[in-house]
Order: sequence, then C-alpha cells, then structure tokens
Amino acid sequence: MAWRRLILTILIIAPFLWLLAYGFTRDSRYIKSPLLAKPASPFAVTLFDGRKITLNDLRGKAVFLNFWASWCPPCRAEARDLEVGWQKVKDKNMIFLGVALQDTEKDSRAFLEEFGITYPNGTDASGKMAVDFGVWGIPESFFIDPQGRITYKHVGGIKAQVAAAKLEEALKGIVSAQEGKGDYQSIH
Repeated sequence: MAWRRLILTILIIAPFLWLLAYGFTRDSRYIKSPLLAKPASPFAVTLFDGRKITLNDLRGKAVFLNFWASWCPPCRAEARDLEVGWQKVKDKNMIFLGVALQDTEKDSRAFLEEFGITYPNGTDASGKMAVDFGVWGIPESFFIDPQGRITYKHVGGIKAQVAAAKLEEALKGIVSAQEGKGDYQSIH
C-alpha cells in the first residue's frame, strides 16, 4: 500500500517538476507576447512636465510606447534616433510616449536633456504599468493602434525607421505576426 502511494505521488508530481524545470531553461525574450492584437492595459502616466496622460487621451492616434532607463546602454543607443523619428511623425496622427523604469527622476531628466528628447516622457514609479504590459527588461517598445490594441512589441533597441514603419501599420490597425528584436537586447 505504501509503495502504491509513493508511485502514485511520483507519477503526479514528476510532470509538474519537469514542466517547472523546462520553464527555467526558457529565455523570456523568445516567448511570444500574448498581448498582440489585445487591448492595451489602461494606464495613467505623470509626465516630467507635470501633466498626466492616459491611454484614453491617446485614442484615435497610433502610439509608440517605449520603456527605458537612463542607466541602460541600449536605451542610450536608441535615444537620439528616436528623437529624430519623433520629429518626422509628430505632426501626423501619431505620438511617442516614453516611460522611465527603475530610475531616479533626476537621472531621467538628465537623460532627456542630454539627448534632446522632446516627446512626452514620464515615469512608472510603482512598476504597475510595466507589469501590466509584461515588460521583463528594457528597452521594450509597444505599438498601439487608434482603437487601443497592441499591434507590435519590440524587445531591445529600436531604430526610428522601424518605429515609423510600425506606427504606420498601427495607424491602419495592422497587427504584426511576431515581435521584433533589436541589435541591443533588453537589460534584465
């Protein structure tokens, strides 16, 4: 009787242990986001200029949402290029929104000044917004269509040319089949 319980216990527990062990071998960069084609989580960001911006405020526009930090090398590498991209689309029905994570306000403001960033930026001090979007590292970027659906996710540094192309697709409601990966990978 004791042997039966032991064998039954092993047969029940072993698959769970195998699944857990297998999960630890997977790199989250290669796990497709379940958020593509789904509504973006509602958010409210307090910008560094004191204004608040919510997802509802952005309805009707294509949104490039970029999570970053001043201490992140790939974030620094993409910063100037993203500002160039913003200058090209700012008069269209598109918006860039930067969200600083795990950073001090002083360092974030210095970063924005150093790179001449003019598009709206704020902070996710609590980390709730990053959790809602499934951010596991930085930089990570999300593209949201005018109806509020996530159309594309990019892990790692992104070029302005890619951002502009994906914003055009988002504006048209086109959902990408897969995520993008930058030359620089996310810091986690």
